[in-house]
Amino acid sequence: MPTAVKMDEETKLKLEELQAEIKLKTGKKVTQQEVLSRLVESVCASRSEFIDSFRDTAVSLSAEELAQFNEGMIASGVETDEEDIDGILY
Repeated sequence: MPTAVKMDEETKLKLEELQAEIKLKTGKKVTQQEVLSRLVESVCASRSEFIDSFRDTAVSLSAEELAQFNEGMIASGVETDEEDIDGILY
């Protein structure tokens, strides 16, 4: 059962442009409902990335996560500077 979705004019214009581009490139006429359905399916496939896009700031690691990250680090006793790293990489 279709439900109305409110959107501003700019978003509506982008949806119409996407709809027109799909028709132009595929030759298939699709409804805005079909476009929105595919967009939702696509976003659900990478849900965490989409959710993170609404965060105001980057999520910092917890103390436990930092400890787990540092657990794999070792000290070789050799001091390395940027020039050394550049020489090795390039």
